Amino acid sequence: MTNNNSDIQSSRRHFLASSAMRGGPLALACLMAQKASAEPKKPNLGTEGFDLKPKQPPLKPRATAMISMFMQGGPSQMDLLDPKPILNELHMQKFPGKIKYDNAAQASSKVFGSPWKFKKYGEHGTDVSELLPEFSTIVDDALVIRSMHTGVNNHGQSIYAMNGGRPLAGRPALGSWLTYALGTQSESLPAYIAMTDPKGLPVAGVLNWSNGWLPSLFQGTVIRPVKPRILNLQPPPHLDGEIQSNYLDLLQSLNRRHAEQRTGEHELQARIANFELAERMQFSADEATDLSRESKATHAMYGLDQEETREFGERCLIARRLVERGVRFVQLFTKNQYWDHHGGIVKALPASCKKIDKPAAALVKDLKQRGLLDSTVVHWGGEMGRLPVIQNEANIGRDHNTYGFTMWVAGGGFRSGMHGATDEFGHHAVEDQVNHFDYHATLLHLFGLEAENLTYEQNGREQSLIDGQPAKVIEKLLA
Repeated sequence: MTNNNSDIQSSRRHFLASSAMRGGPLALACLMAQKASAEPKKPNLGTEGFDLKPKQPPLKPRATAMISMFMQGGPSQMDLLDPKPILNELHMQKFPGKIKYDNAAQASSKVFGSPWKFKKYGEHGTDVSELLPEFSTIVDDALVIRSMHTGVNNHGQSIYAMNGGRPLAGRPALGSWLTYALGTQSESLPAYIAMTDPKGLPVAGVLNWSNGWLPSLFQGTVIRPVKPRILNLQPPPHLDGEIQSNYLDLLQSLNRRHAEQRTGEHELQARIANFELAERMQFSADEATDLSRESKATHAMYGLDQEETREFGERCLIARRLVERGVRFVQLFTKNQYWDHHGGIVKALPASCKKIDKPAAALVKDLKQRGLLDSTVVHWGGEMGRLPVIQNEANIGRDHNTYGFTMWVAGGGFRSGMHGATDEFGHHAVEDQVNHFDYHATLLHLFGLEAENLTYEQNGREQSLIDGQPAKVIEKLLA
């Protein structure tokens, strides 16, 4: 899929052909012969408009919305969903192989066995740690992917890879690509929403929901974790009502006149659209984020009655309400380095799991009972995993590992069960590896999109989420 029409593509070919004149008389002769046989197409001088109206994908979609719970920092796979018994057998002994450390200064070659027990659950016998008791209740709706791989061992670069397709800053985020391709079903809420943690932004901050070089219409809108959820949404009392309406009508008239005199300025179009959306959100956003409209039973299911789970539970419940109202993509972030357990993992990992386990499981259950899970992809995971050896012997933790880590997905056409495997120590993905670009290609396929054809021309180059990488749709992940 592309927003460039055939005339633009033809004019590009004509420009390249014309540039060949600099190559000398032979090129000029070839060009003249070509012109004699066919009249070249005139360049397209019109402007290309962008909007958030719902668009039909080229393929039949199975998913129409997505909720991503991004666990920034790197959850430890061998302690949560990828048990490795040999680590406990070799606990505190020297690792019998090679390790790719990220922090060599604090590195240790001593194996660290998992302190937590595992059991098998569901029809597929999915292994789940005792730290995730609520996840064990939804394993038959989830697919645990144990063979994720980015191969870039720093947080920022791996986040960019998982969320933007390449380990480079400044690229459009996944939510921007989906809304660029498909628009939204909602006329009164943003198409793409980011929900941040009250204790801080993730690594890379606002770049996590950046539109990159796509028009700013496709940038994520932040909903805050505390009230007011959206700042400056309501006017002050003395400007409310007819006064505000008249002001906005005048402002829009001036903005449109300004934009008409500057054709091709997509940022102006995006601003006008955002102003119009902001006005509609005055009536819809408060309703969508008002959890008092939900039952006590729903509050309890998401853990809103417990201190440890309340905050994340509120965000998960709001995410369900947003998708229910037509929002295309919602992403929830944990705070900066929340899962980055270089030290103190024995205490810190259980606390991290306690915060998210019940709300995340409730989200899947709630979507399913409302008939929304089949069309909504739910994602849980971070940008990396952890190593099988000790880091920081004085305060035991685990270092970064992007060569084989775990995440899970549910709904939207993904199957349930387990996929892929790491080696016996949980270091490298060795079976059915899923690179970040394969995951993106598969995800876009479920939305009815072809990864190689979802493009945007930027500085004369066709850009895409997969950006020329050898991405493939992994059929084994699909139901």
